[in-house]
Amino acid sequence: MKHNFSHIFQNHLPISPWHELHLKRLPGINPLDRKDWILVDNAFDKQMAYADYLLRNNLNSVLLIDICAEDSARELLSHVLKALMGLDGYLVNSSTVQRPDSVIVKIDWDQALKTARSLVQQDLCIMLPSGDEYVLVGAAMCFPASWTLSEKFMRPMTSIHEPVEEYSADLAKRIDRIFKLMRPEQDMWRANWLVYDDPDLHQPRKRHEIRPRNVSKQQWVRVERQSLCKLPNTQAIIFGIHTSVIPFFELTDIQKMTLKAVT
Repeated sequence: MKHNFSHIFQNHLPISPWHELHLKRLPGINPLDRKDWILVDNAFDKQMAYADYLLRNNLNSVLLIDICAEDSARELLSHVLKALMGLDGYLVNSSTVQRPDSVIVKIDWDQALKTARSLVQQDLCIMLPSGDEYVLVGAAMCFPASWTLSEKFMRPMTSIHEPVEEYSADLAKRIDRIFKLMRPEQDMWRANWLVYDDPDLHQPRKRHEIRPRNVSKQQWVRVERQSLCKLPNTQAIIFGIHTSVIPFFELTDIQKMTLKAVT
């Protein structure tokens, strides 16, 4: 089935993770105000239409959940609904939610992870402790940046980040320790960035598949605002990924200058 979602982008980047020191230093984790956990920006309508399309037509590729994560998924959905009640543009009642794009989503507790992803602009990953590490036990990942959900599913943090040079075993242990010490009342966030010659949000790639980049083509900057929250009952870590894509020429002068210095 043909779709037309290849050019969806924001009108500005509110953060510059290649330049801002508090984001540049790994792991770059900072406190996040609970009211900023769910973001709605100018790309909401088009990103949600694309996510709806993928959840409808590619469900087995973009959503995987283990039975051990079902309780966490329901707690996550409850967490999302509570957050949406105070968010402009949403209308929440007992059985449905109307999104800012006027789409009405039925609340389905048997498909809690899918419902949660159908309500918000960010991808959602569920991580639960197993021994000394946290394992990816569920995810609704519509907009992967050069990775494939099926290869990461049911794997710990160290394995998930194996191809990433900066993600050492020591850093993995530090992040697992942060996860263990996180309090449900204190959300956290970090950011990631990449430069692509293709603005498509849905870019799955196998582990050893090289991401092509043609510098002669128009360049697009892709930034992920990655949020972390701990659910109080199941103690699951929810990893949210809000993706922004913007053409290079739309960056501010400072963003262009600092990005050129590191690419």
